[in-house]
Amino acid sequence: MRLEHQIIAAIALDLLLGDPRWLPHPVRGIGWLTARLEGISRALLPAKAAGITTVLLTLTVTGLVTWGMLHGATAIHPAFGTAVSILLLYTSLAVRDLLAHATRVFQALRHDDLTTAREQVAFMVSRDTSHLDAQGVSRATVESIAENLVDGITAPLFFAFLGGPIGMTLYKAASTMDSMFGYKNERYREFGWGAARLDDLLNFLPARLTGCLIPLAALLLGLDWRNSWRIFRRDRLNHASPNSGHSEAAVAGALTIRLGGTNIYFGQTLHKPTIGEAHRTIEPQDIRRTNRLILLAAALTLVVLLLLRQAFPAS
Repeated sequence: MRLEHQIIAAIALDLLLGDPRWLPHPVRGIGWLTARLEGISRALLPAKAAGITTVLLTLTVTGLVTWGMLHGATAIHPAFGTAVSILLLYTSLAVRDLLAHATRVFQALRHDDLTTAREQVAFMVSRDTSHLDAQGVSRATVESIAENLVDGITAPLFFAFLGGPIGMTLYKAASTMDSMFGYKNERYREFGWGAARLDDLLNFLPARLTGCLIPLAALLLGLDWRNSWRIFRRDRLNHASPNSGHSEAAVAGALTIRLGGTNIYFGQTLHKPTIGEAHRTIEPQDIRRTNRLILLAAALTLVVLLLLRQAFPAS
């Protein structure tokens, strides 16, 4: 089966099954490995060198294990190798789970259950949600959906087309390390430098491709595509991350709302740059609008990548 057909099959599986907790997930294994390597490398090296060493060893082990699984399965039977390839691709996607998490927040807000909405959005963001009103919960959810569109969907697809299951799994390893170590606190400021820089590098092209496609998705959905393109161009760098602001800016423009601003993290108030313009107040219905917007943007990304693969077939 051709790689593009395997990717489409993996997407279908993700939309159908999501991420069942009973299914062994590569990211959990990568997280376990990375945590063990952190302890070993910190005991032997200075913080920054230890972090870089952990990144390199994690990528090496992840790549070798993935390669071994694929080649071992193919040696048993080509069809088994294809099945393992599809399974690896499927476990690196997060379309259904992202939409489902956001929908649970929306449903709680829809039934005026602010306590449950705060609890549900806390699974999606790292900020303190205990004080948020309905507008704050809605903003946090929209920001999380928009940012995770790249990390959980379009960037994995990009590396799947570029490097198959191995490429996609290596990307997820880098993303996992960034989520574990990419903090600017005393413990990880030096140790997490390598993981954060690698994640920035890998997301550079996917984030910009996604940001460019969101206005097209907005056009097809009858949202404000012109404003989406304008805010994307103007505010995409109004973020601490060099990549996360691209999708957030395009979404904010499409919905004619303002994202960013003041949040509380671990008891400390942090004032982030704003993204977009507040033509109206953010409302719970914006969560559903964002879900539809990112789902269509993901589909457009898939189409673009399929066309690029047809135009530049692998040798």
